[in-house]
Amino acid sequence: MRVEAKKRRLNKRMVRILQQHSSRNALLSALDPSSLLLLLLLLAFSHARLVKPNAYIYSGCSQEKYQPGSLFESNLNSVLTSVVSSSSQATYNSFAVGNGTAAPPEGLIYGLYQCRGDLNLVECSGCIQSAVSQMSLVCPYSYGASLQLDSCYVRYEHMDFLGRLDTGLRYHKCSKSAGSDQEFFRRRDDVLADLRGAIGFRVSRSGLVQGFAQCLGDLSTADCSSCLSQAVEESRTLCGTAAAADVFLAQCYVRCWASGYYDFSSGSSNSEDQAGKTVAIIVGVVGALAVLIVLLSLCRKAMG
Repeated sequence: MRVEAKKRRLNKRMVRILQQHSSRNALLSALDPSSLLLLLLLLAFSHARLVKPNAYIYSGCSQEKYQPGSLFESNLNSVLTSVVSSSSQATYNSFAVGNGTAAPPEGLIYGLYQCRGDLNLVECSGCIQSAVSQMSLVCPYSYGASLQLDSCYVRYEHMDFLGRLDTGLRYHKCSKSAGSDQEFFRRRDDVLADLRGAIGFRVSRSGLVQGFAQCLGDLSTADCSSCLSQAVEESRTLCGTAAAADVFLAQCYVRCWASGYYDFSSGSSNSEDQAGKTVAIIVGVVGALAVLIVLLSLCRKAMG
């Protein structure tokens, strides 16, 4: 009975998420670009202090868009439903919909999700639900999208990407310098060397330096090793003497920091960081945006 009740609650949550997915797209498409931009800017500035952007890491969206009500949208909703449902039972899974021999090619979609390796299933499911609910806002009507939050990752594409090694740099961020602390650099190099050999998810520590690394579950052991090796080198190259560094490649990431020090506020970051904060702000105020649109609509009717 408890299992059935849990399934019913999960199904209800998924229905709400997909309803939000459709309604947000409808609201966005109902506005002309200039009106939408003005509303977003006004709301972003007025609510900027209420939003915590640190949950957002990066996102990516395809330029090609699908049509509302299309077969692709239907299959996408099916994949996102499966993603949310599966996340309460496993921290990683992949999906393919519409890839049968008789299936129309326009509906083809592949997807996966993954949670950080130290999360339990309740935490994983909560993170994935949050990511799925944000995807339509971050990448409306996109044929391909990826969203990396601090604790989980979701991606879907029109073409098959599963198991194909991609070590392209997606995001990096570096703290302020650790100065000339040779003991820190020695410990950091020990941690990075250990993380280079991770299979899946690994936590490492040497003295006061900590770190963790993870590959996506669709990678082979050899490809995971190649991805992490490059991530470690990117960390050294891009962040140099930083006391903390995050490097995210397309299919793996490495994070390393001095114990008790995880402050990026005065450090450097790549160009996506400001975009990430902007997206996080927009995600946080989407409810206010919906209310404002309704009020504007009522005002127009009253004046008409």
